[in-house]
Amino acid sequence: VYFTPLYYTMSHFSRYIRPGAKRIGFEHSEPELMMTAAQNPDGSIAVVLFNPTMKRTSVKLNLDGQATEFSIDRKSIQTIVIPS
Repeated sequence: VYFTPLYYTMSHFSRYIRPGAKRIGFEHSEPELMMTAAQNPDGSIAVVLFNPTMKRTSVKLNLDGQATEFSIDRKSIQTIVIPS
């Protein structure tokens, strides 16, 4: 059995974005990143980011008027979970 990179990507998403989750809007400061945010049925919010670039990238994320800043490594997927 050979697991492709897509398998691992989907596995990452499904670990944090649960069945019944609703996609929500958000703002971020870095256009090179790909990201999505979803509110899970338990009220938690999962933000999944993908950095396809060859450089570590700083991000400022705004959700419901609250902001946080962090960095994401090059060529990586990172998830932030905000508890309900």
